[in-house]
Amino acid sequence: MTTPLLRIDDLAVSYRTGRGDFTAVDGVSLEVQAGRTTALVGESGSGKSTVAQSAIGLLAGNGRITRGSMVLNERTGGPTQLVGLPERRWRGLRGRCVALIPQDPGTSLNPVATVGASVAEALRIHGWKDRRKIEARVLELLERVDIDDPERRARQYPHELSGGMRQRVLIAAALGLEPELIIADEPTSALDVTVQRRVLDLIDRLREESGSGVLFITHDLAVAADHSDEIVVMRGGRVEETGRSAEVLTAPTADYTRALIDDAPSLARIVERRPHPAGAGERPLVEVRGLRQEYRARGRDAFVAVDDVSFTVARGSTHALVGESGSGKTTTGRSIAGLNRPTAGSIRVGDTEVTDLRSPRAFRRVAQLVYQNPYASLDPRQTIGRTLAEPLDNFGIGTRQERARRVAEHLELVALAPEIAHRRPAELSGGQRQRVAIARALILEPELVVFDEAVSALDVTVQAQILRLLARLQDELGLTYVFISHDLAVVRQIADTVSVLQRGRQVEHGPTDQVFDAPAHPYTRRLLDAIPGAAFRPALSAHTQEDA
Repeated sequence: MTTPLLRIDDLAVSYRTGRGDFTAVDGVSLEVQAGRTTALVGESGSGKSTVAQSAIGLLAGNGRITRGSMVLNERTGGPTQLVGLPERRWRGLRGRCVALIPQDPGTSLNPVATVGASVAEALRIHGWKDRRKIEARVLELLERVDIDDPERRARQYPHELSGGMRQRVLIAAALGLEPELIIADEPTSALDVTVQRRVLDLIDRLREESGSGVLFITHDLAVAADHSDEIVVMRGGRVEETGRSAEVLTAPTADYTRALIDDAPSLARIVERRPHPAGAGERPLVEVRGLRQEYRARGRDAFVAVDDVSFTVARGSTHALVGESGSGKTTTGRSIAGLNRPTAGSIRVGDTEVTDLRSPRAFRRVAQLVYQNPYASLDPRQTIGRTLAEPLDNFGIGTRQERARRVAEHLELVALAPEIAHRRPAELSGGQRQRVAIARALILEPELVVFDEAVSALDVTVQAQILRLLARLQDELGLTYVFISHDLAVVRQIADTVSVLQRGRQVEHGPTDQVFDAPAHPYTRRLLDAIPGAAFRPALSAHTQEDA
């Protein structure tokens, strides 16, 4: 076995808090070999990112390494003990030997700096002074990460690029000085499946070309299996299991690893979906006909976000809208929820023509929307009880005591303790906040709920819990869902019917099983091919049958 590029032994990290020290990482050991990828997998709070931050010297101010060793073996500089390294030495290593690809390009790129300036920053920090050489290197890097027309892109600002392009800019910036170790911290968790696949394939190709080692942080075992050589599974700050990726996925030894596999929608059946066929002669609850949505800006041609989309949703069933970012999913969903006024077409929900609402406020009792980010959609200053009671107050429903009772009932409905009512959003986990958002949508007893990427930001364990909750609530309450997602593995779990959108147009629709098993359009096939973990699903199915 060759000397590892990075060797971590018995690492322990704690954070100082107002309630005393909290141990986030306890006894973690792993290796990253040059030219190979080690994936660090676990749910939120498992300590993955703390390990990554330790390995690049970027722990939060209240964090400290209390035990252990981290040795970086540079090709030319020899071994360097990273624990206790002075900040001056870290500044010499970051970018040159160790680089970070962060999770969110929206917050990681300077919004007032051009793309070219962001990519050039590491070069300038490490002593590059020749402006022409810097500009040439920036263009070379942008071209290397497959960004079209790099000269034009270098002059643009982050908001002018798509999410996938912004993530590629971060990769270009990380590669500027050809580091030996790349730390990729959830680099694709906010991207749709096709862009995710392109970005991860790009990292794989660049790793093979440069011989760099990659420490890849993710919550998704299927993604890790497709793009890593070794997997380290973490839980509660400790290592639960480690080994070759294929072995960990097909023959896990830890119960927690098996639970992660069972909760990954691309690897296992996590929701036992009951069919919801329309009754004979029953009118669909939702009817969308020829929907078109244009946006106009002064001095510019109209931008067509949705063009001639039509489908129906039977009462008590789930219809999914799927497609890449920019396909028109969210615009369609917001129009159905009465938050957009379409340019043309018809949307009928029950007896209400949504495109010509006489009372948009009253329609809130018929249709509700659950957003992707519950932290942004919940008032941070209000208690959860006040947040849930607010819709009842707005419609003058019940006395104060009746509202409090209804709040408690809806917290229990989404499997939250009534005591949660006294907390604020910052005191809850991401999964708990999403349950609160669902409870708020249901408290007015609507017939239709539109979920806009409502589980895409959650790790697989919490995501599975929310999907099972939605299936249970639909069966118990007879709810109708429009479910917007870029994750086809999730859609297959929960949807009865599906519309596939591409650049605002519906390229395919029908029963979910039919569309997934026999896709008629090349775009649908491309989306399905991008679902991670395909190579391992047959083996996992065989193991499941043996266990049964």
